[in-house]
Amino acid sequence: MFGYVTVCEPELKVKDLKKYKAYYCGLCRSLKEEYGFMGQMTLTYDMTFAVILLSSLYETVSGMEMHRCKVHPVKKQNMLRNEITSYAAAMNVLLAYYHMEDDWEDDRKLSSLLTKNLLGSKARKIEAAYPRQSSAIRRELKNLALCEKEDSTDIDRAAGCFGRLMEELFVFQEDIWERRLRKMGFFLGKYIYIMDAYEDLPEDIRKGRYNPLKKIYEEGNYEERMRQILCMMIAESTAEFERLPCLADVDILRNILYDGVWNRYNKIQMKKREENKK
Repeated sequence: MFGYVTVCEPELKVKDLKKYKAYYCGLCRSLKEEYGFMGQMTLTYDMTFAVILLSSLYETVSGMEMHRCKVHPVKKQNMLRNEITSYAAAMNVLLAYYHMEDDWEDDRKLSSLLTKNLLGSKARKIEAAYPRQSSAIRRELKNLALCEKEDSTDIDRAAGCFGRLMEELFVFQEDIWERRLRKMGFFLGKYIYIMDAYEDLPEDIRKGRYNPLKKIYEEGNYEERMRQILCMMIAESTAEFERLPCLADVDILRNILYDGVWNRYNKIQMKKREENKK
């Protein structure tokens, strides 16, 4: 359900793209150092966005480092890290752990059980350090599982679960920016959930799996309605973003929010056009 909040590379300046990659590599490095190889496997673009956003908002100074890694064994890569990077790494691992836990309980996937067990001790330490976020993730994933069990076609109800989950992660600390960060995270989380459901719908219909968009699909005018819903979610999120006093890396953040979040949507549309031609 992640990987939708990333940059649109063609629209980004070279220097900004290099900086974005340095944040991404910094998060990857923190996951490896703090949570090992399995932690590193939980890396997402979405939490990279959170690092850049919160670092900009709180004017956090990032340290530049250079390291080699398995992906880049020859040339050292630039890596930007700060205290928010460690926070995002913790949230990454916690999300992955609860997701694997739900997969095991629902489908009894052995791969999920293995990953869950490998992350278990690390996740418990994170739960102790971040009880508010941990409680919210667990609660909203259970609410989402209930939507699936009931085969709910209420898209606001299902997407709202993931929205409330994301809003909690965006609140790095409870202060004057909490209300705006919550609203921004809530609508961005809803966008991620709905975009994921939109992308998965054809396969979910084919395999008889849960998807809250089935009702909208059956009612007609599906593509236009989905475009409107997705635009509404992003519009609400970006409206809150523009009210935050973010100055550093604002071009990267706007690139992600106004262009990058549509990368997968545009690819889906291109694929559909090609299939229609055939």
